[in-house]
Amino acid sequence: MSEARVVAHLLAASGAVPNHPRWPLLLYPQAVPIQGADPAAAFEALFARNRWPAAWRNGVYPFHHYHSDGHEALGVYSGEVTVLFGGEGGVALTARPGDVIVLPAGTGHKKIASKGSLGVVGAYPDGCHPDLCVAKIAAAQRAIDAIDRVPLPAADPVFGPGGPLFDYWSGAA
Repeated sequence: MSEARVVAHLLAASGAVPNHPRWPLLLYPQAVPIQGADPAAAFEALFARNRWPAAWRNGVYPFHHYHSDGHEALGVYSGEVTVLFGGEGGVALTARPGDVIVLPAGTGHKKIASKGSLGVVGAYPDGCHPDLCVAKIAAAQRAIDAIDRVPLPAADPVFGPGGPLFDYWSGAA
């Protein structure tokens, strides 16, 4: 993790998927070296050190969903996954082992394809226990109000308190 390389995508609302009105989705390509018998543990340790305790190991749901009351970090430790972010008309990104994707509250996501034995670590900022909003049935205005109230996290999940997340999110607040 010598230099922060970040790819940002600001996503407009799309139908029942609100996305975040000001903060972009962030992709950190090859942020974590994949090595050892348990590569997921490297993501868990990194996220925990940066106040985003790991909440689960699994994959990505194959339907449009978002979290109205919390941000999410996804660390890919095995396989490959293509995710549609932002709802229909959004952006499809393929994540590979070592990649981290950080979604601000409200960002829709849906797995559209995967290869190999997919493994993802999911994490949320300290104290966050996000809801699961299914785009087709979520109450849009209530979700938008909740998204607007979600504060900046204390630290970037990959680079800590001074990480590039704040260049993209705090300046856009």
